[in-house]
Amino acid sequence: MDRITRRGVIRSGGLGAGFMGAAGLSATVSAHAATGPAVSSFPLAQVRLRPSPFLTSIEANQRYLLALSADRLLHNFRAGAGLEPKGAVYGGWEARGIAGHSLGHYLSALSLMYAQTGDVRFKDRAAYVVQELKTIQARNGDGYAGGTTVDRGGKTLDGKIVYEELRKGDIRTGGFDLNGGWVPLYTYHKVFAGALDAHRLTGDTDALGVAVGLGDYLGTILEGLSDEQIQQILRAEHGGLNESFAELHARTGHKRWLTLAERVGHKAILDPLSEGRDELNGKHANTQIPKVIGAARLYELTHNPRHARTAMFFWETVTKDHSYVIGGNSDHEHFGKPKQLSTRLDQQTCEACNSYNMLRLTRHLYGWSGKAAYFDYFERAHLNHIMSQQDPKTGMFTYFTPLVSGFGRVHSDPENDFWCCVGSGMESHSKHGESIYWKRGSRVIVNLYYASTLNAPEAKLTLDSAYPYGDTATITVQKAPKELALRVPNWCTTPSVTVNNKPAGKREDGYIVLSGLKAGDKVAVKLPMPVRVETMPDDERVLAFLSGPLVLAADLGPTTTPWEGFDPAVVSDSADNLLTKTATAHSYTLGGKGRPDTLKLRPFLEQHHNRTAVYFRRFGTAEWVSTEASYVAAAKERADIRARTVDVIRLGEQQPEKDHNFDGTPNTATITHIAERGRLVMKGFFEFDMAVGDGPLALQVTYGGRERNKAFRILVDGKVLAEETLSGDPQTTANLKTYPLAPDLTTGKSRIRVRFEATRDQWAFVYEARIFRTSAA
Repeated sequence: MDRITRRGVIRSGGLGAGFMGAAGLSATVSAHAATGPAVSSFPLAQVRLRPSPFLTSIEANQRYLLALSADRLLHNFRAGAGLEPKGAVYGGWEARGIAGHSLGHYLSALSLMYAQTGDVRFKDRAAYVVQELKTIQARNGDGYAGGTTVDRGGKTLDGKIVYEELRKGDIRTGGFDLNGGWVPLYTYHKVFAGALDAHRLTGDTDALGVAVGLGDYLGTILEGLSDEQIQQILRAEHGGLNESFAELHARTGHKRWLTLAERVGHKAILDPLSEGRDELNGKHANTQIPKVIGAARLYELTHNPRHARTAMFFWETVTKDHSYVIGGNSDHEHFGKPKQLSTRLDQQTCEACNSYNMLRLTRHLYGWSGKAAYFDYFERAHLNHIMSQQDPKTGMFTYFTPLVSGFGRVHSDPENDFWCCVGSGMESHSKHGESIYWKRGSRVIVNLYYASTLNAPEAKLTLDSAYPYGDTATITVQKAPKELALRVPNWCTTPSVTVNNKPAGKREDGYIVLSGLKAGDKVAVKLPMPVRVETMPDDERVLAFLSGPLVLAADLGPTTTPWEGFDPAVVSDSADNLLTKTATAHSYTLGGKGRPDTLKLRPFLEQHHNRTAVYFRRFGTAEWVSTEASYVAAAKERADIRARTVDVIRLGEQQPEKDHNFDGTPNTATITHIAERGRLVMKGFFEFDMAVGDGPLALQVTYGGRERNKAFRILVDGKVLAEETLSGDPQTTANLKTYPLAPDLTTGKSRIRVRFEATRDQWAFVYEARIFRTSAA
C-alpha cells in the first residue's frame, strides 16, 4: 500500500495542482493570448454514454426532469407579471423568497440533457420554458422575468420591488439578503444562465432574446449606479453574473455586456486572489466560486492576465489547502483556515454546489494549458462527490456530504425541498459525457475512461470499460484521429497500452500518445489501481483510504438505524499495509488493525443509504492500551442512556413528530438538508408530548455543536424547566444537554408537554429530545 500525505499529493500534481508556478502561469497566459484555448472539449451532442453508472445516473435524472412541472416552477414568474399561474407553487425553497432559482437550473438541465441524449422531449420542454419567459418579459415590458418574492409589512410581494429600489440607489445588504430579499441576484443569475444554455445547447434563438432582455433590465439599473454602489450590491450573493454578462458579449459582440461583466466583478474577493493572497477563511464558499468562473471567462475574452491569475490562484488554493479527500470543500458552507481540515469534519461538509462549480472552473483552466493534472482533480471530485450526491434509484440529491464518522446522506424530496444543490444536481447529472473527450489541433484526448462513444468529424471511437470499478478500457476505432492521447491518472504508476495486442505509445506530459491508428484498430488501456493512504494536511494521524480513483469508506450500517458505536480507528505503529483485500473489487477490511475489528471498506460513492466512516484516526499499539477506555467511553454512555430511555423524538421527521403531537409557530422550520434532521428555535415556539414513567427522570436535548449565544426557554407543562443559553464548540458536531426533571413535573403523569420558546430568532438547531431514567434502578 502506498502511503502519501496530502502534501505529497500536491507535490506529485494530484488533488491540488502545485504544478503551476509563476513561470507556468506566464507561459499559459501568453500562449492563450496568442492562440486562444489550447484544448477544447468535444460538443456534448457528439458524445453518448454506454451502459455504466454514469448512464444509470443520467436515466434517473431524466425521469426526475420529466416528472417536474415547468408550469409549477413558473408560478411566481407569471404571478409577478400579472399573469394567471398555470400550476401551484412547489414546496421547500420554491415556496420561499428564493423561489425561481430552480427554474434556471431546470432550463439548463433540460438543455444539457437534450445535448447528452438527443431526446427531443427535453428540447421541447426547454423551448416551452423559453416561450413562457418571453411572454412574461413582454408583459413586464422591460425585459424583467423574476420568480423571487420579498416580505414587506406582513405581505409577500413580487421581488421586482428590490430591483426598483436599487435603481434609486437604495441598497441594503447583510451579505445574503438584498433589501430584505433572499439573494435575488443569485436567482436572477440562474435564469440568465439557463437562457444562455438553452441557446447554446438547443439552438433556440428566442432563448438568446430572453437573455438579452434579462441583461438589459439589470444592466440599465447597474449603469445608473456608481462603481461604489455596485460593489455594495455585490456583497450579497449574486452567483456568476459577471460570467453571464461576459457570455452575452461573446454571443452578441456588443461591448456593453463586456463593460457590465467587468463592473460586476466583486473586488473585495477577486482583487486579493489576483494578487496571490488567500483571504478565504470565513467566506461562504459557493458564493465565491461562480465569481471566479466569471473571471476565467473574462480572461478568455479579454486576455487580461489579472483574470487568469485570479482563477488559477483560487483553483490551486482551494484544491490544495481547502479540499477533503473526496474533492469537495467547505464545512457549514464556509472556507476555513488553509490546511486546517482535521477539526472541520461534520455532517455539513462538502456542499454539492461547490464541486459542481469547481468542476466548471477546472474545465476552463484545463482548456488554457491541457495539463493532465487538472483532470486528476476533476476525476476525483466527479467520481467521489458528484456521483455520490445522487441516489441512482430515485434520482434525488444531497445538499451536504457528511465526512464525520457515523453519519449518512440525506436526499431531497422530489417536490418539497428544491435546495440550491437540487438545482445544480439537475445539471450535474445531465452531462456526464461532457468532459470525456477533448481535442488539441489534430489530437484527440481521452481524459475520463467512462463507457461512451465519440462521433465527431475528427474521430469516431467506442470506449468500453467497467470504470471506475475495472482497471481496463478498450477503445475501438471507427475513424482514426491523427493522434490519440490517453491520460495516465496520477495514482497509476504502471500503465500499459496496446494496439491490436502490441505495446504502443509514448509517454508525454501525463498522457500516452498514439499515432498511425486506422479504422478497425483496438486500443487496450490498463491502469492498475493501487490502494493508498492519504493523511490530513494538519494531522498525519488522520487517514483516508483510496483504491485507484475511488475513496473508500467503512460501512457502519443503514441510516435508518442510529449509530451506536465509537468513531472507527486504526491501531497500528505504521500507516503501511493496513488493508486486506476481499474477493470483491475495491472492497477491503482493516482486519485486526481496525477498531471495531469488523470494519469493511468499499467505495464511498455507492454507499447512498449507509452511515459511513471516511477518515480514521491512527493510534500506536501501546498508545491504544491507555487510550481505548476514554475513546470508547462516549459510545458506551450513549448505549447506556438508550437502555434507560423512556421516550425519544427525532425532530424534523414527519412520523415521530406526528406521534408526539408536534405543534408550533410557522417559522420554526424543519431542517431537511443535513444528515440529522431537526428544528430551528425561532421567535415563537414549538412543542410536543413525551412519555414519562417512574423516576428519577431527565430530559436530554441534542443541539447543533456550533450553536453559540443562543438564548431561549424550555418549559414542561407550562412551567419553566431551563433558561438556556448555548455556548457551542466550533469543533463539535453535536451538543448534548441534560435537564433533570423534578418529581412534581412528572409524578402521576403518563405524558408531559415540552415546549421550546424564544423571544427572538435564534437559528439554533435542535435534533432530538429524550426522556431517560437517570439511574439503572
